[in-house]
Amino acid sequence: MSGNVPIISSPQEFNVEDLYVDLRSVLDSPLYLKCEGFNFAGSVKLKAAAEMIAAAERSGVITEGSVLVESSSGNLGIALATISASKGYRFVCITDPRCNTASQRVMRSLGAEVRVITQQDANGGYLESRINYVRELCSSGDRYVWLNQYANPNNWRAHHRHTAPAIDRAFPELDVLFVGAGTTGTLMGCARYFKEHGRPVTIVAVDAVGSVTFGGIPERRMVPGLGTSTRPALVDESYIDDVVHVAEPDTIDTCHRLAARGFLFGGSTGTVISGARHWLNEKYPGEEPVAVAISPDLGERYLDSIYDEDWLAEHFGSPGRG
Repeated sequence: MSGNVPIISSPQEFNVEDLYVDLRSVLDSPLYLKCEGFNFAGSVKLKAAAEMIAAAERSGVITEGSVLVESSSGNLGIALATISASKGYRFVCITDPRCNTASQRVMRSLGAEVRVITQQDANGGYLESRINYVRELCSSGDRYVWLNQYANPNNWRAHHRHTAPAIDRAFPELDVLFVGAGTTGTLMGCARYFKEHGRPVTIVAVDAVGSVTFGGIPERRMVPGLGTSTRPALVDESYIDDVVHVAEPDTIDTCHRLAARGFLFGGSTGTVISGARHWLNEKYPGEEPVAVAISPDLGERYLDSIYDEDWLAEHFGSPGRG
């Protein structure tokens, strides 16, 4: 630092932690949105990536000649590619056809190798196939290091150390926190923090319809980010007070509604906001609780999907403006 000006030497050193959007004027709901997309990886996943890599370095798992490998639908892959580039590590991202083209291009621009798995699982998803591919790759040689975001406790520890305390400082009277459920790293880190600190905060997990994370029936999902086709090892429902499932048309409508007011957010953010809005309308009609939702990323990487009329017509039958 030089005075109040941040000066950094690596991309993971910079993250805007305390930026919130008051959504009452946009959605007529008492909801503050914590924006996590303002860093060099463009998403909340930079925190988890930095924490997992640092832990692997401390334990000696990463050595000279190591190749990092991870299964990702986009954002964590970009975060790992960003840090790997800054540290001189090789990185291989295993993804699937639902990963945005823009996300794949960003990773390749950062020097990562991107491999797209096209074989679907028995339940119609790709996650199990991606993980099986990673396991086979790691068994082929000791140089591959799988950080395993789905079971690595350093995933949730990143948010226990950073995200949740930042929210607690900004909103000491917080009533409700809405967190999207993907790997559940952000969700579990925040939920553990507030429960362990005795804070009477209602933790609401927001998931996608078609996700199996909380026992749902697997269905087709086209928007990458939230939801899983294989239950993450990190999830512990004892820390969670409620779960909301959001259909993808509602996600898309919410994204377009926000964009019409100048806020271009990603699909995961649309899902979280949609779920939070419906939950608040049901649980707190006409009231003003202190409620915060976490926005994982911004919308530029979704220009070829949820903001593209041809893509919407192909997958949802209409251009779908919010």
